[in-house]
Amino acid sequence: MLDPPAADKLIGDHLACLPIESLPLGQCGGAVLRENIYAERDQPPFDRVAMDGVALASSTTAAGWRRFKLQGTQAAGDPPLTLASGEHCIEVMTGAVLPGGCDAVVPVEQTRSAEGYVELTLESPAVPWMHVARRASDRTQGALLLPSGSVLHAPEVAVAASAGMARLRVSSQPAIMVVSTGNELVEPGEPIAPHQIRRSNAYAVAAALRQQGFHRVAEDHLPDDAGLLRDRLRLHLTTHEALVLSGGVSMGRFDLVPKVLEELGVRCVFHGIAQRPGRPMWFGTSGEGSAVFALPGNPVSTLVCLVRYVVPALFGAMGRPLVTPQRVALAEPVDWQPAMTGFLPVRVAFDDWARTWATPCPTHNSGDFAALARTDGFVELPPGPAELAKGYVTRLFRW
Repeated sequence: MLDPPAADKLIGDHLACLPIESLPLGQCGGAVLRENIYAERDQPPFDRVAMDGVALASSTTAAGWRRFKLQGTQAAGDPPLTLASGEHCIEVMTGAVLPGGCDAVVPVEQTRSAEGYVELTLESPAVPWMHVARRASDRTQGALLLPSGSVLHAPEVAVAASAGMARLRVSSQPAIMVVSTGNELVEPGEPIAPHQIRRSNAYAVAAALRQQGFHRVAEDHLPDDAGLLRDRLRLHLTTHEALVLSGGVSMGRFDLVPKVLEELGVRCVFHGIAQRPGRPMWFGTSGEGSAVFALPGNPVSTLVCLVRYVVPALFGAMGRPLVTPQRVALAEPVDWQPAMTGFLPVRVAFDDWARTWATPCPTHNSGDFAALARTDGFVELPPGPAELAKGYVTRLFRW
């Protein structure tokens, strides 16, 4: 049976890259950039005033001048003025173009103004380029600002705007269908019999996907009926880039999902990973390139497999760089006996030295989803049997 790294590789090898779309800049927050962004101009594009104050020629202060005639005001966005003579100064605002003939700015706090003159209270002469951001001191025209694959958070969107990009080429959002299966599932708010359970997995999966920035998420619930499963899954495969199923993938008589998917032409890449929870996970691809993640139906298994495999895979299909999971230390010893990788829910805290500790919060079983409500994620344990001491460092996957 596959171990988790082998499952990661197989998923990555078989997942199709999502298409590119062009979006207005204002709609690109959270998207993955699929083109390089270069500087439109030098940054700053001119010698830029960095403080409110007065601009002047620094050589005059070196010669002992401290009182200057105020020539005018240079505001941000106005065409640059030119200093009339060394006896003059120009009032300037932060972000304005440095007036011609000036090479220094004296902050307003170090000046006194009266009757059209400005007196400096500097203790020493101004020096060239004091409080001035020189042209091209940040970036030169044509410099690479954002490489393809960047995730467009607020700073990246601002950078793209500064480069004059009204639209960006980004990875299209995958259309994801979340499907829960099982005759025993009843919607929240509906009457429920003693032998039934609430439909919760689909809500958890959809919430987790939306929390990660996936917006095109739909849901469906299918009973354990091969014909109905076949008809509805055939439709979903033609209209969605990814299907995330919950339930029906084990070895029971009513675990119909693998057989139905095979009948629909979905190629099984693997069925089963040497891990606990989530061992029966199934992954395959359709002839049209849709990815199908069939997760075990027990709620803890579903969420663990979603976070551990599905979300990173979808990010990869969008061209998003792989993010290395955070590493944490166990706050308590753990005795892990199964001869397979373990996923242990934890609560994360920091000590007085800013060290990150993961306190184990084991569930009673893979159906004990209520226990997850007080956890931050899960850690990955090596195959046992192993007695892992307090301080053992491992990878953390946050919900």
